Amino acid sequence: MSQDFSIAPRPVSWVDTPFRRILGEFPVAASVPLLEQLRALEPLAMRGQPPVVWHRAEGCQVEDAWGNRWLDWSSGVLITNAGHGRREIADAVAQQAHALLASYCFPTEIRARLVSKLASLLPAPLAKVFLLTTGSETVECAVKLCRTHGLRHGGRAKNVIVSFESAFHGRTLGAQQAGGIPALKEWIGHLDPGFVQVPFPDNWRTADSSFEGFLRALQERGVECANVAGVILETYQGGSAAFAPVAFMQALRQWCTGRKALLVCDEVQAGFGRCGTRWGFEHYGIVPDVACFGKGISSSLPIAAVAGSAEVMDLHPPGSMTSTHTGSPVCCAAALASIELVESEQLAQNAARMGAVLHQGLRQLAAKIPQIGRVEGRGLVAGVACVRPGTKEPDGALAFDVVQRSIEKGLLMFAPVGFGGGTVKICPPLVITEAAVRDGLAALEEAFSEALASKAAAA
Repeated sequence: MSQDFSIAPRPVSWVDTPFRRILGEFPVAASVPLLEQLRALEPLAMRGQPPVVWHRAEGCQVEDAWGNRWLDWSSGVLITNAGHGRREIADAVAQQAHALLASYCFPTEIRARLVSKLASLLPAPLAKVFLLTTGSETVECAVKLCRTHGLRHGGRAKNVIVSFESAFHGRTLGAQQAGGIPALKEWIGHLDPGFVQVPFPDNWRTADSSFEGFLRALQERGVECANVAGVILETYQGGSAAFAPVAFMQALRQWCTGRKALLVCDEVQAGFGRCGTRWGFEHYGIVPDVACFGKGISSSLPIAAVAGSAEVMDLHPPGSMTSTHTGSPVCCAAALASIELVESEQLAQNAARMGAVLHQGLRQLAAKIPQIGRVEGRGLVAGVACVRPGTKEPDGALAFDVVQRSIEKGLLMFAPVGFGGGTVKICPPLVITEAAVRDGLAALEEAFSEALASKAAAA
């Protein structure tokens, strides 16, 4: 079971910087009745995040109702690429809400504008766009497209979906079977044998990151290459922020093309400037057959998208790929406004510049702390892997303590992720400044220092 944060108030040090303010108690005593209400009425599964009661947010900062302010290194779980509380997005939502709130799949002008905008920004052959609500939905759609394409090009035997160990693609049935975390699939019982996972080539926990290693893994799992309908991977692995080697991805692109298997990049976390490029897959110099988008697409409201070629996206007849809230006019308005901000303010470029500062600081921190085994990521996403010194064994307790102490210092992150819960994930809004990045790095170093001192004292 994942660790949970205590909601018992306790005194903490006062913090006051231009980006962070903590007034000497956390959680705030006045927030406890609300936290208790949520715990009483919501399922246990909704717990597990720091008890920061959000009241308002702007730019890269989050505030509660009692005077505390956090520098946000979570982006609300990689959502607010264009920053929190953007007036341009709020105004677009309000204007659309006064005109039209819902439409199902009936045509609307704003839906046409959004799919046109997305298609204009995507490289060929990603020419058609299907709007949905969540990242999980986009993965389910991608699996459906892969298997339908496989049926057309190889018959019923061509139905294998290859994905990667430790991957996370969502919490619905197909998305969790495509995922690579066994514990998340135990509830399913009867797994579809057509979903196969192979080691992710991260050049760390997977020693052999060659494409030949991928082919050997398929052979070891009894997969006939001709029966692969699709290969799906997160552009970077969400649990570690690790990217695959460029040579591996380029070889995979050629291999999929040669076997009429679709290559799917799950860009739900990586798209819209997060990695220092407009699309995360640009780091590999390839274009997938299908791309899945979500989270940062609107910087606020639930909307997602699948993009692919006309050949792939038109595999199903009219009325057979729909969703009740597909292309919600209000969500489309938010997405259009957010994309305009990401483009006009060159936030991908800012993510590249600020990411260089962030990653340099994290590498310097890792050089001082042997319990940091690896720093992964590009642009404004990073994964700091906490390990037992001299090993690659994750230290989830240390990662949890670092996040908790960071929260108490006014640096907001979500609970640790990845293998053994050992990765501290960092993903600020793309509007963050260098001064804010350096302020956050100072807080993180303090949190590591205190967590390690406490661990040594308890040993």
